[in-house]
Amino acid sequence: MRLHVSVIGGAEASAGELTLAGEVGRLLGEAGCVVIAGGTWGVMKAALEAAHAAGGITAAIFPGEKKPSAGCVDVGVCTGMADARNAIVAASGDAVIAVGGALGTLSEIALALKAGKRVVLLSSWRVPEDRLPAGADIHYAQSPEEAVKKAMAADG
Repeated sequence: MRLHVSVIGGAEASAGELTLAGEVGRLLGEAGCVVIAGGTWGVMKAALEAAHAAGGITAAIFPGEKKPSAGCVDVGVCTGMADARNAIVAASGDAVIAVGGALGTLSEIALALKAGKRVVLLSSWRVPEDRLPAGADIHYAQSPEEAVKKAMAADG
């Protein structure tokens, strides 16, 4: 089965974060991964568009009850759950890559760690080690290539 990787980050993102997310998405798409995101804005959109253009399969977990028009989404799931969808995004990936992000991203990081997922942080939050549960599978990356390599080492 293909590796599923959730790419998380802010709906509002800097140009640098969008570039990083696009490169992460492209690399995941080229590797044949299923790329999952919580919508089609900001970091999420950049990752999905690049993954889709690279031939990857993309899925978006939408906060509302209607699917926005998005040509970069192969599978769209409408939840009607607003931010509560973060639990679905975090649980759906075999690994999670965070690029930038605000409090919603932080909640997804926490939920993914609680679910025992591998979490890779690229230009994102720093999680104090003394606050992590034993065995937390958290990694920091300095580049999109390193982030994808670490995510792809997750047990699928």
